[in-house]
Amino acid sequence: MYGVFFNQESLIFHPNGHLVGPFFYHIPGPFVIGSDPFRMEIERSTSLLQFMDNEGLVPSPEEEIKRSNIIDKLRKIVMEWAKRVAYQRQFPMSDIRAASATILLYGSYGLGVHNCESDLDVLCLGPCFATMAEDFFIVLRNMLASKPEVSEILCVKDARVPLMRLNFDGISIDLTYAKLNTISVPENVHVLNPFFLTNIDEISWRSLSGVRANIRILQLVPNLEVLGYFGGIHLAVLAAFVCRSEPTAHLSALVSIFFQTFAFWPWPMPVIFEDGLMPPQPNNIPFERILMPIQLPCSPNEYCHSYFTKSTFNRIRNEFLHGHALTKDILRPDFDWKILFEPFSYVKKYGRFLKICLSSSHQDELGDWVGWVKSRIRSLLVKLEEVQGFCDPNPTEYVDTDWLVPHVIFYWGLCPGRSNHISIELIRDDFLRNIFTGYEGPCIEESI
Repeated sequence: MYGVFFNQESLIFHPNGHLVGPFFYHIPGPFVIGSDPFRMEIERSTSLLQFMDNEGLVPSPEEEIKRSNIIDKLRKIVMEWAKRVAYQRQFPMSDIRAASATILLYGSYGLGVHNCESDLDVLCLGPCFATMAEDFFIVLRNMLASKPEVSEILCVKDARVPLMRLNFDGISIDLTYAKLNTISVPENVHVLNPFFLTNIDEISWRSLSGVRANIRILQLVPNLEVLGYFGGIHLAVLAAFVCRSEPTAHLSALVSIFFQTFAFWPWPMPVIFEDGLMPPQPNNIPFERILMPIQLPCSPNEYCHSYFTKSTFNRIRNEFLHGHALTKDILRPDFDWKILFEPFSYVKKYGRFLKICLSSSHQDELGDWVGWVKSRIRSLLVKLEEVQGFCDPNPTEYVDTDWLVPHVIFYWGLCPGRSNHISIELIRDDFLRNIFTGYEGPCIEESI
């Protein structure tokens, strides 16, 4: 049994550039303040690295060994999985012996800029006979579930890039899948080799985008270590864009230039990573509707996929502006890196909230239920924008200790809008119809 619960809550806290063509937007260069700015930038960059080390953001050698061991175990599991699927298909023994699969790392770990809390973005590359629906999401999932060090497996099947999310010996892993046109996938496979990409299906092509983007960033961006302070493919590409434009700038200057560049970027003008290449509008969608078009470095004709809405776009843009305000005088003597890492205070910013509660009868069912609802949460945000105006969807999951059933709670900040009164019933009913359409999980009982 699952439940979804909505209501508005009033908390006791209350809140007391120019447009140019796409190839000519100038990135501000490194700034000079006071005397001997070169020495000051070096000192400020060193203090940032020291701050990261003091805050435990730099992985210890023991943590690196642990991640390496997990990767080795996972690589052996997918190799065994490929041979098991070949055996189940009753292939000749020679084909079973030849059948193989491997994994590739991408994201922050693939770039070598991860921290101690980073998850692992892993792409499983399987042979041509291993399907996603049956062999990846059922056979491989069951093999992983049988391992004592693996827990909290969540299959996200209907995402644009389907994946399995799991915990492997305390490390979170996002595992995607691509099927290559070969029986044997070599461990050192080069995913840009046309031999492996012939007749590849669309989902596999999208799954490969993260690895391909990593390869291109490694080729184009010098001094890659400066990218470690931004998460996600969008921010990683934006950071690489700045690093490539200012290859000789010190770390502290790059942080300031990053915020200065994108605080005043004339969106929806695209961020073009490849020199002189202007990608076409994806699926003939106007850039104004994409809101923040960012070119994928691995494919000049593609953009980073996103689900931006007007609310999330405004929140991201405001954070860029806030970051610029904090770092524009980064060389002043009293500057402290801590101000960039202070948590956002939702209770001080907003006077009203939308409370969303997701519950299930059993703890082992909660993850799949929450994952399903999250995959459709954008429709709720769009509906709220239609009725209320802008809101702030806080992704943090909370737990109410007074509740006896397994659950998670979300609080979304409501900005002053067209009205202080929202017909929550209409929004709730519309969202419930959306999430229950096509749901194939256990029997559901609505709790509102």
